[in-house]
Amino acid sequence: METTSLISLSRQTGLRRQMEVVANNLANMNTVGFKGENMMFVDHFVRSSGGEKPFPQKLHFVRDVATFRDATEGEITQTNNALDVAIAGPGYFAVQTPDGERYTRNGRFQLDQSGQLVTQEGFAVLTEGGPIVLGPRDATVNIARDGTVASETGQLGKLRVVTFDNEAALRQVGNTLFRSDEAPRTGDKPTVVQGALEASNVQPIVEITRMIEVQRSYESLARFVDREDERIRAVIRDLGQLA
Repeated sequence: METTSLISLSRQTGLRRQMEVVANNLANMNTVGFKGENMMFVDHFVRSSGGEKPFPQKLHFVRDVATFRDATEGEITQTNNALDVAIAGPGYFAVQTPDGERYTRNGRFQLDQSGQLVTQEGFAVLTEGGPIVLGPRDATVNIARDGTVASETGQLGKLRVVTFDNEAALRQVGNTLFRSDEAPRTGDKPTVVQGALEASNVQPIVEITRMIEVQRSYESLARFVDREDERIRAVIRDLGQLA
């Protein structure tokens, strides 16, 4: 295959992957605690036939090596729901899943049939002493800014808010769930806001603009490949006639 075709194919492959990332960001722009992602590309340069000319033309292959997460905080919005909780600043809520402990900034909690505080997926929200279970007499739930949960019957526990030395090492296992091979640290002074949720940090206008740019780049490359294919066909046809 011609070098130009290989270069175009490498770029188209990267653009297709980038479109998937942008589409996922847009699909989750209203997901509580969602963190947008971006692509990381690497260019592999190849010296063309320009030799040692002052400005030799360069060709380069494009490879998408990874996605990286935008960890900036989303806007905290008031909901006035006592079981909605947001973290202002660094930190993640710890939850218990069948696959082990996971971490999230999605604080849209609820009670299951047994009165246990769980996530929307039904995973137990952890405190420093384990899950929280509310009884029939726990009619009013108050969550202090340090994460302490209390009701009419007294203190029920303290939400386990953790941090990581290398937050980039967190691996996404769901739209808002993360796992880590690194042991978490208990946040020194977490700031928890009751009756509020952290919105997604995706900026729709930015993502739509990026989607349009990716689409135009892909279409431009497709036209280039068509022209290159026609050029090669014309060369082969002319050579055939000379022969």
